[in-house]
Amino acid sequence: MKRKFKLSTIITLFGCMVVLISLLVTDILITTTTSDRIRSNQEEKAQIVSRTVAESTIVKESLIKKENTTAVQAYTNEVQSITEMMFIVVIDINGIRYSHPNPERIGEPFVGGDEKAVLKGEEYVSISEGTLGDSLRAFTPIYDNSGNQIGAIVVGISLDIVDFALHQNHRNIIRGSLLGIIVGIIGALLLATYIKRMLFGLEPYQISKLLEERSTMLQCVHEGILAVDEYQKITLVNKSARRLFEKAGLHDDPIGMKITDYLPNTKLGHVMETGKSELDEEHVLNGIAILTNREPLIVNNKVVGVIVTFRDKTRLNELARQLTGVRTYVEALRAQSHEFMNRLHVILGMVQMEAYDELVVFIRKIVDLRNQDTELITKSIKDPVLAGFLMGKMSYARERNVLFTISRDTSIKHELRVETSQEIITIIGNLIDNAIEALASSEIKELSVELKEQNGKFKITISDSGPGITEENKKKIFEKGFSTKGDNRGFGLYLMKQSIERLNGYYKINTSEKGTTFEVEIDADLMKDGVENDN
Repeated sequence: MKRKFKLSTIITLFGCMVVLISLLVTDILITTTTSDRIRSNQEEKAQIVSRTVAESTIVKESLIKKENTTAVQAYTNEVQSITEMMFIVVIDINGIRYSHPNPERIGEPFVGGDEKAVLKGEEYVSISEGTLGDSLRAFTPIYDNSGNQIGAIVVGISLDIVDFALHQNHRNIIRGSLLGIIVGIIGALLLATYIKRMLFGLEPYQISKLLEERSTMLQCVHEGILAVDEYQKITLVNKSARRLFEKAGLHDDPIGMKITDYLPNTKLGHVMETGKSELDEEHVLNGIAILTNREPLIVNNKVVGVIVTFRDKTRLNELARQLTGVRTYVEALRAQSHEFMNRLHVILGMVQMEAYDELVVFIRKIVDLRNQDTELITKSIKDPVLAGFLMGKMSYARERNVLFTISRDTSIKHELRVETSQEIITIIGNLIDNAIEALASSEIKELSVELKEQNGKFKITISDSGPGITEENKKKIFEKGFSTKGDNRGFGLYLMKQSIERLNGYYKINTSEKGTTFEVEIDADLMKDGVENDN
């Protein structure tokens, strides 16, 4: 298995390597430049001394007279001492010494072999080995007042002194480099600690794994997911969202676009301003109804973006319709089973009493009533979900001793649209349930339902013989959580009102001490789903 290094180790090693290479290159450049400068300074110093001595009157007079005077030796020794030169040698045109650090060598020929050019009038610097060892030598010719060369000056600087200066300079550079490496290591460690703290202590391979898992998770979910940054630019769109956008006719790549340019009226600006979530909001996208949830992304008490999740409401409506049909069927079976058991007890009692004539009449009434209810609903209402729902409510009403009647004027010749079926059942179901509960304390318990199309409107009328609604409660019954029946109630009429508003309908209430009538009207074109069936 390949070893994975820690982030702090990687940053420290990399930082040290960068510092080390930088200092190494700097050391080479500085050493080379400084060495050249030191050598140049020493050469220049030697040339200055040699030129100064070459202009000396004492030296010139001695060479002109061709006399080795002690004055020349004394003069050169004094200059040599002041300037810290290795030697200062005066030679005549024949290369014979007139001065030397060792007096015994005065009068002897100059040694080194590099003096020939100066005796021909050239001025230069060379390195050579003489009687005093290796030295850097500056040669300067000496001329008399007529411009004739009469000798030369040789000034020498020990190479050991030059090398010492170079080594001293190099040691200083090395000390600086070592200090730089130490500072670089400390800086790399501090940087690694800071970066790791910013990354919540995660190592690079852990961040990579999290990123891959996040990407796979976002692409696999069936809900559409879209994220925007603090500038409202889209930063993330998963596959489900792209499919829904393509279905809505939006084929451009949204990444990097401003959300208001790609999806107008998304209300994300409001979420970013308030920092509050908006859940289960409906939004129409090029004719496609979607259900959206908007969650702000808050970091350090600041909104830095918004996450939006959404689903195609048509699919949700299809699932809701299927679930509603199953639930309605179960409720109808439960109510009918309970009702059937009660009637079996009546039949058992009549059999035991041998009241056979009365039993026949009772059974015929049951059969006639069941046939009438079933025939009326199935002929008048062509939507199977709504028909089954009403049959279940009729059985539920009989359990509560409520006379439930379907108006013979009821007529629905079309199946309801998927997107409106759930809303209609919510409206009718909550009105019927509230009416049955209101009739619990009434002597006369009657409830009637009428559903029909009239003048291009789908009209729902539900009337009961209950005690009515007071004027005070009439203003509050549609508020969420308001109820006269106790805690954890008061949601039915609130949901009913929302469904009516979503279908662009309106409602009217007529109430008195003799009962209450709810009338709801919706555009009939919103309800149709399929072809008319008059059979």
